[in-house]
Amino acid sequence: MDVTYAETLDEVREVLVSVLGIEDRAAGLDASTPLLGSLPELDSMAVLELVAAIEERFGFTVDDGDVTAELFETLGSLSAFVAERRP
Repeated sequence: MDVTYAETLDEVREVLVSVLGIEDRAAGLDASTPLLGSLPELDSMAVLELVAAIEERFGFTVDDGDVTAELFETLGSLSAFVAERRP
């Protein structure tokens, strides 16, 4: 199945919203939405929860070395990472 970046973006948004419990702000999240340092809910523990949820939802393992500030810079950067690695 060929999944588009837009579909991956939507799915990553769903995971992010669910993990952080920010359903009330989901509609305002797009690819350019800054994450780390901008969403108070996204602290170090939430990053770990988000990585685990991404691994479970998309069926691949995120290496520790991949968990960087750049990866969590925006919803778009996180979605691009997932799109590249999802099976």
